[in-house]
Amino acid sequence: MEGSPSETDDIVNENATGVLYLIATPIGNLEDITARALRLLREVDVIAAEDTRVTRKLLAHFDIHTPLTAYHAHSDTRRGDRLVATLLEGKSIALVSDAGTPCISDPGAELVEAAIEAGIRVEPIPGANALLAALIASGLPAGRFIFDGFLPRSNDRRERITEAAYETRTLILYEAPIRLVETLTELAKVCGENRRAAVAREITKKFEEFVRGTLSEIIAHFKATPPRGECVIIIEGTKEPRPGEAPPDSEALLRDALQRGLSPSAAAREVARAAGLPRNAVYARALSILAEPE
Repeated sequence: MEGSPSETDDIVNENATGVLYLIATPIGNLEDITARALRLLREVDVIAAEDTRVTRKLLAHFDIHTPLTAYHAHSDTRRGDRLVATLLEGKSIALVSDAGTPCISDPGAELVEAAIEAGIRVEPIPGANALLAALIASGLPAGRFIFDGFLPRSNDRRERITEAAYETRTLILYEAPIRLVETLTELAKVCGENRRAAVAREITKKFEEFVRGTLSEIIAHFKATPPRGECVIIIEGTKEPRPGEAPPDSEALLRDALQRGLSPSAAAREVARAAGLPRNAVYARALSILAEPE
């Protein structure tokens, strides 16, 4: 119908309240921002930024002059209350982190929760994300994974690292370059030096690097070449059961994989890794399951 908005249109201030947009920004290469994100950054009334100095550089690059306000991990509740009040007045706000997707190891979750409780529409604007970019280029299984953020420096650290030894899904962590070798060494002690892993750093930037291999090989690389830039660690899940646990039921795993829509080949690869079985045997069983009468 002429004059009606398309499905891709965003209508700022369409209701009595505004809209809180969660806008992903580039993690390095400035070309990795969507046209929709740029339009909304121009149209909203306010941009709430983790660090206004960082965001101001991004806005200047794209000639955007929307007012900025700070909202970060150390903001008190009054700052969040003022932003919610602004939304309730009918104004719309874009929430951005320094880089990547807001609320992923970045502040913002509290503001999102407060906005939802106040009946304000919250709309994600997808885009760059370091953990997903690292995962898909790691060469490790991406069908099932768990993201554990930054490991704590507190007493919880030992427990969290020990859990990594028994995680069957691909594990993703963030780490600062100064602590990368230390963390990898701790992980190798519990996971084994031969556990497959990858480290991505400076993703989408000029000196982007992926180091793939066993944990021992990756540790040796970064001891010889100290890393720079924020790092993402990806570790393959274990095939070994926890002490005292029975091995995984390969039949149930295979049927579940097929029910999830995986091809026989992909299902066989996933289950063979999880159960420590020959892939050809699992593939043959997958074909026989699919041939079963319904």
